[in-house]
Amino acid sequence: MNILYVACGIPLPGTLGGSTHAREVARGLAERGHVVHVVAAPAQQSLASLAIPGVTVHTLAVPKLLSFLGDRQIDRWCGRIAPDVVMERYYNFAGGGLRAAARRGIPTVLEVNAAIIDPPAVLKRRIDDLLGGPLRRAAVAQCRLAGRIVTPLASTVPDAIARERIVELPWGAAVERFTPAGDEPARPAHVVFLGSFRGWHGAADVVRACGRLYDAGMQFACTLIGDGPERAAVAALAARWPGRFRFCGAVPYERVPALLAGATIGVAPFDTTRHPALRAAGFFWSPLKVYEYMAAGLPVVTTDLPPLNRIIRAGQEGELFAEGDVAALARALERLLRDPSRASALGRAARERVVAHYSWARHCAELERIMQQLVTHG
Repeated sequence: MNILYVACGIPLPGTLGGSTHAREVARGLAERGHVVHVVAAPAQQSLASLAIPGVTVHTLAVPKLLSFLGDRQIDRWCGRIAPDVVMERYYNFAGGGLRAAARRGIPTVLEVNAAIIDPPAVLKRRIDDLLGGPLRRAAVAQCRLAGRIVTPLASTVPDAIARERIVELPWGAAVERFTPAGDEPARPAHVVFLGSFRGWHGAADVVRACGRLYDAGMQFACTLIGDGPERAAVAALAARWPGRFRFCGAVPYERVPALLAGATIGVAPFDTTRHPALRAAGFFWSPLKVYEYMAAGLPVVTTDLPPLNRIIRAGQEGELFAEGDVAALARALERLLRDPSRASALGRAARERVVAHYSWARHCAELERIMQQLVTHG
């Protein structure tokens, strides 16, 4: 198939989780023999680092809030490329790919990675309500243009949309790229956090929990990879334990596997109390860091919330703790740090589980099935 993948708000290549997602979807579909054209935001890195056979990146420099200004260019690309199917990543103000496809009778897939309708606690929703709901109407209109909607959690999609058009599909990990470090003798204990420095990702809780263990005399390293609005505050908190925490900042995707390979425990302390939409709709955020920890053969410590507690099962691939409970997070880390043999066994089980159920290859095979069904049967 000739596929047009519209992801206007995502820099490609880039260091964001969304950049990894778009990159691996494009790669996975191309590796299955398809020709993939990606419309993306300007790259955060050299396009040379995204040399994937079968993938062409078209850059569209339009702010997310003004995505509609890119419609004419997307329409031109759609006419020139003549795709068999168009897939678009959902944004409030996007939809140019879906509209271009509708004008030409081309089958469409809408990719949804967050709640389409924000809960009342979110400022954007309150403004939309005051204006009479134009964002909600535009969101539902996008959904109605799509032949299928793929999302990690069906509750992200408005009730007005028929459930049979929705396919729940988790993200994954590049299991051939993220691999265990191997049987190195007695690697030093090393906790790693990978992700955005936003409140609901829990980076500050990682520092607080590890700080408790340092105060108790435990010896281990802790690395935090990523960037975001709370990084400076988290670094200031970490300064209470001089020399204990390493901050890498945002790093190119190509460097992440080696950084994870140097660790022995991955931590993902998500806290939905800091994210009203997650609290209202359920944990719709597909946890990329968790899958990549698993692929790297790390036992994972994460929050006891669905679907996290279905991906990581307590005592099988890692440890779970009560949301927001820093003391419980510290105890979970301590159990693994004090029993490295058990931690290694859980890491091996995590690797087996992600290869079997949560690889990007599996994700792309399902996308291919959905697209072929639309192209063949509509």
